[in-house]
Amino acid sequence: MRISVPTETAPREQRVALPPDSAGRLIKSGLEVAVQRGAGQRAGFRDDAYTSVGAQLVADAREALSTGQVVVKVQPPSSDEIGLLSAGSSLISLMRPGQHQDVATALAKRNVSALALELVPRITRAQSMDVLSSQSTVAGYKAVLLGAAELGKFLPMLTTAAGNISPARVFVVGAGVSGLQAIATARRLGGVVSAFDVRPAAREQVQSLGATFVATELVSNSAETAGGYARAQTNEEQERTLAAIAGHIKDVDLVITTAQIPGRPAPRLITTDMIRTMRAGAVIVDLAVETGGNCELSKVGETVHAHDVTIMGPVNLPSSVAFHASQMFGRNILALLQHLVKDGAMVLDPADEITGAMLVVHNGKVLK
Repeated sequence: MRISVPTETAPREQRVALPPDSAGRLIKSGLEVAVQRGAGQRAGFRDDAYTSVGAQLVADAREALSTGQVVVKVQPPSSDEIGLLSAGSSLISLMRPGQHQDVATALAKRNVSALALELVPRITRAQSMDVLSSQSTVAGYKAVLLGAAELGKFLPMLTTAAGNISPARVFVVGAGVSGLQAIATARRLGGVVSAFDVRPAAREQVQSLGATFVATELVSNSAETAGGYARAQTNEEQERTLAAIAGHIKDVDLVITTAQIPGRPAPRLITTDMIRTMRAGAVIVDLAVETGGNCELSKVGETVHAHDVTIMGPVNLPSSVAFHASQMFGRNILALLQHLVKDGAMVLDPADEITGAMLVVHNGKVLK
């Protein structure tokens, strides 16, 4: 069975779905891996790194997409890419299910099965396949670096000949994977870190990283869904949350927001009125901007200056750390393929707990 890796064509995408280390492990298991020339170049993986592990190089996207029984990608396929996929083949990539129904419909018409990496179930045996978690780790790390670079202050406390410099105060909203990585990174850089979340499990995780947990009284056992995500809040709960954030945010220098709810717009947690109360020169990095934003003034892909505060809305941050992001992404793909491939052939069983959750197109039908 041949697994094909095309070059990513989406704007600003520098990652590759399968770097050489993961490709080599698949080849050792008896599978073929074909990589489009230059597919890993932007992530720091030269063609000879692929050939050294036994991968085949193919000339262009047409050959990569049309000859693979399984095609692995980072971003959803374009209409041109869909047109090159072979009937009966399988596609594994981010799919943004529910947002791009035209993609799923086009795949169904070509009789291509598609698995959405966003839909890996949050169960123990699927943790190694969880692309959202691995890439959120990258995003949380990079968000702090972006914010620190924009902030007109040092993050750590410094003792200098010119006197002592107080450490910057960092506030992380949302303590999921990206939030926890942001906390850890800000702590490593010497910031005084606080964080907020409504889920009970988050409090212990935040405190274990040496950060202060804000508004403990708002934590609720009912705030967490079975999948481990925060559920949407009631109007009363949201009012209490906004009041807690408003009371804390006025005294911080750097805010990283990460709160998101799967399948719904990101909760609005930082209002214009709150921004007016913040310190001059403060910075907000909104990691939820692509799903609507946690900050009222953030804009996708832009940096906004308002009320002496800088609000950053970065997109696709994992792509900016393409080497390690690709390595992590590739290991997720490797684990998934090890689950799906039996005796050298792809087995898509809708009744399987993992496969069934991820299948969005199968046997010519759109399932999600």
